[in-house]
Amino acid sequence: MKSNIGRLAVCVSFGACLTVFSFAAAVREQPSLRAGAGVADITPHEYPVNMVGLFTANMAESAHDPLHARALVLDDGTTTLAMVLVDNLAVAREVAAEAKAIAFRRCGIAPEKILVSSTHTHTAPASNATQGPPAAVAYRKILVDGIAEAIVRAHAALRPAAVGAAAHPLPDEVFCRRWFLKPGKMPLNPFGRMDQVKMNPGASADVLDRPAGPADPSLTVLSVQDAKRKPLALYANYSLHYVGGVPKAMVSADYYGEFARLMPFRLGAGDGFVAMLSNGTSGDINNIPFLVGRPPREPFEQIRIVAGKAADAAWHARSKIGDHRPDVRLGMIEREITLRWRHPTAEQITEAKKVLAVTNEAERAKLPRLAENYAQRVLAAAQRGETLTVLLQALRIGDLGVCGIPFETFAEIGLDLKKRSPFPLTMVVGLANGAHGYLPTPEQHRLGGYETWLGTNHVQEDASVILVDHLLDMLAELAKQP
Repeated sequence: MKSNIGRLAVCVSFGACLTVFSFAAAVREQPSLRAGAGVADITPHEYPVNMVGLFTANMAESAHDPLHARALVLDDGTTTLAMVLVDNLAVAREVAAEAKAIAFRRCGIAPEKILVSSTHTHTAPASNATQGPPAAVAYRKILVDGIAEAIVRAHAALRPAAVGAAAHPLPDEVFCRRWFLKPGKMPLNPFGRMDQVKMNPGASADVLDRPAGPADPSLTVLSVQDAKRKPLALYANYSLHYVGGVPKAMVSADYYGEFARLMPFRLGAGDGFVAMLSNGTSGDINNIPFLVGRPPREPFEQIRIVAGKAADAAWHARSKIGDHRPDVRLGMIEREITLRWRHPTAEQITEAKKVLAVTNEAERAKLPRLAENYAQRVLAAAQRGETLTVLLQALRIGDLGVCGIPFETFAEIGLDLKKRSPFPLTMVVGLANGAHGYLPTPEQHRLGGYETWLGTNHVQEDASVILVDHLLDMLAELAKQP
């Protein structure tokens, strides 16, 4: 009898041990999130410097407000990833890659786990000048070092954290900029042909018929707070090209920088809080309310207005989250996709040479607007190779999906990705890990217009279909994680 009791005790103890070990294993497998945010100043040190984004030089003599690289690092104990936002028109893939390599050496985050995107401010220097004016060349190093430094600072600031995500509509600041015009109102394009739609056609009711596509009204936020429930960082996404209206000859972060300045006040955040507003799918979207009159604005006034509304929308979105969670899984997939370059036909090359051969001023004045610019671009396109490789990234942050696309992507593509994503909420970040021109849909290609012209659009006309299919596959793979 005593022997049986002893065996029973052993069994009970062994069972208890199994329970304890099972619980301990479960605790170890449960993700425990850490997060950190960091900022580096990337304002130019030398002037004058050209602010890219126009067809002619746009020289800055000083800075109206600073430019920054902002980084958010997340770590669930298994995966460490970084999301970096840069106040620049379009950070070249080579520049982003160089900064990622430096960050990897300094803090160990794998380059394929770092997303670097640009805000698309039109009042910042070029990212990749390797020759030309000394100020432009010097800026490349400032940019590379700043991106890397922001990542390193965010990694060094890692601490226990929790996250949540939500969206809030802000439809009154995003408008399709491509319009069908009334019969007889369409001007010739730079190639001497007639498109079906025109970018920024003016605001006359006598000219405008209807917009050629939708806008994405949602402002989506990823909110991060520390273990004491204090705001640590906020990564937002909104599909607005940029605002503009900066004082002449001055560098500026546009409304993205103003949003980052306002958000700490909206959330009552303390020192160390970092807010960032990334560019979504805004290739055919701007801040001009066609057919609606807007009073004249003083320099920077419209930026303040839009940034204020965006900050309010971000506050509303964050208010919907409820409890932030510390037990989220992270995941990130990177793919290189090969696309075909667009090339001009023999006829287009001949026409371009004819345009550039015109020397008589009176005859040049008769050419369609931007004809010489695009003639040069046609001849440059003829010298390209057959293919290029672009970088796609997909991230999982709990129930939030994130896509990174290295193009100025049309809004309807982002809306399609959000609708078909396996995640309850998805944000699509444009100009991520490079910039390869505009990305219209095949249907928008058939309508023509600025964003589809050879020299503005660089890749095969069905590229959007290929990239969306890959991103949905990547998101599906991430969604299968526990």
